[in-house]
Amino acid sequence: MSRAALNLLRSATSSISPLLVTRSYYPAHRRAAIVSRTYSGTASEQAKEPSDHSGNAKKKPEDKGEQTQLSELETKLGTKEDEVLDLTGRLRYLQADFLNLQRNAAREKEQTRDFAITRFAGDLLEIVDVLSLALKSVPPFVLTSPAGTSSSDSAQPPSLDEKTPSAYLQELHHGVEMTQRLLLQTLFKYHVKPFDPTGDKFDPNKHEALYQAPVPDKEPGTVIDCQKIGYTIKDRVLRAAQVGVAQDMS
Repeated sequence: MSRAALNLLRSATSSISPLLVTRSYYPAHRRAAIVSRTYSGTASEQAKEPSDHSGNAKKKPEDKGEQTQLSELETKLGTKEDEVLDLTGRLRYLQADFLNLQRNAAREKEQTRDFAITRFAGDLLEIVDVLSLALKSVPPFVLTSPAGTSSSDSAQPPSLDEKTPSAYLQELHHGVEMTQRLLLQTLFKYHVKPFDPTGDKFDPNKHEALYQAPVPDKEPGTVIDCQKIGYTIKDRVLRAAQVGVAQDMS
């Protein structure tokens, strides 16, 4: 066979369609099933391809939207947490300030109650000083000497004519002493107490120095004499004691 005949045969066989081959080799009912199966498979594949593309196209925007919403929620959550911390700190500061205010108010109320009579008690101290001077003005020997009476019967009280001046003076001294003691007891009820700093170290917060004198046996700065007794009301100095202080010998 010549080459031209072979080429002609190849071109003829290649132009034969699969459908014709199917018709020649398979019966009619088998040919219909194969053709329908072939076309249905091709159509289903062609139908699946656009749906898959559309599904991927739908999923991608949905994923991006969810990520955006999630990031926004996380940002809002962080902002709210910062606000909660800030408000909690402010609340704690306000609570501490309120507690301090309550303590200060209670302390001021107590001090007002305790020191309300400060000026009144200071004025009464002048009376105490006058009574003390009156008691000191009576010599001790007058108080120790017996009150002489002209009556031989000691059981009967002496009459006014029988009392000596010394007896009157002793009674007056006793009355003044009782008055001073009662006044000090009344002041003591309101926490007003006297103090005598003789022999203590000089304290400018509690003592008022009237003079200085060199004393050989005393350390410099020691209180050697108390001219006027000091008083305190609770832990506060009501009146400083007027004292004399030992001076340095050098």
